[in-house]
Amino acid sequence: MPELPDVEAFREVLASCAKGRRIERVDVRDPGVLHGVSARKLRRELEGRRFTEPERHGKWLLARTESPLLERSRELEGGPTVMLHFGMTGQLVCCAPDDAPHPHDRVLFTVGRDSADRGGVGRDGVGGDRQLRYRDQRKLQGLWLADDTGVARVLDRQGPDAMAVDRDAFDTVFSGRRGRVKAVLTDQSVLAGLGNLLADEILWRAGLHPAIPAAALTDAQRGRLYKDMRRTLRSSISAGCVPPRRSWLTGHRDDSDATCPRCGEPLRRDRIGGRGTVWCPRCQPTAA
Repeated sequence: MPELPDVEAFREVLASCAKGRRIERVDVRDPGVLHGVSARKLRRELEGRRFTEPERHGKWLLARTESPLLERSRELEGGPTVMLHFGMTGQLVCCAPDDAPHPHDRVLFTVGRDSADRGGVGRDGVGGDRQLRYRDQRKLQGLWLADDTGVARVLDRQGPDAMAVDRDAFDTVFSGRRGRVKAVLTDQSVLAGLGNLLADEILWRAGLHPAIPAAALTDAQRGRLYKDMRRTLRSSISAGCVPPRRSWLTGHRDDSDATCPRCGEPLRRDRIGGRGTVWCPRCQPTAA
């Protein structure tokens, strides 16, 4: 399931594949992934524009666009933003336009050369067109097209980004919060970007049972939780995903006889906040 590190990797794919490039063609192979916009309108609004620097907030990827006010003019006006959410199986991949489509490729953006090109080769040493593809098997989320107001409306319902939040803001979002700590960590309106794998990994590292009431955390426990969240996110972003390393809880959770990589105790499983949860009963003792 794509979480913050995966979406950060997709942001880098978008930037390296399409930033500064003119959108020559939009092919919608499956309109079932479009929300609030038709395939025809998506093509009309995007073709001829250029992708600018992409942004990420939590699990949302923002593909912003711009267009010249006048032909051959350096003046630019802002265009609509493609908002992408990857659900459980979404991906963003960069291909050559003549690469055979994958069965789960839903929307294809063919982009021309970099806007700074002077010849047949772009700044990155690669010439010719490229194709940015939104690929998704289960189609649980998809693509939206929004102006600045629409983007703000979506992001206003999100909590602070988990990678960008500072300690004071982290303490604020937890203060007086009802619910178990696992449920609070994965609530996107509280903290944006953490999913099931990250939350279990962070709580295991911090030695906190996932069912502890969030409001009952001491200042020291919140500090430990924040520190281990930052460390886990940095490592995961470097890997482009939550890596299933054998030294991590994530590397053992799918084992048939899963044991804790720290102490060797058999791992426990239950549903907390409606999510399958894994923890170590020795390293993460139950709250009193």
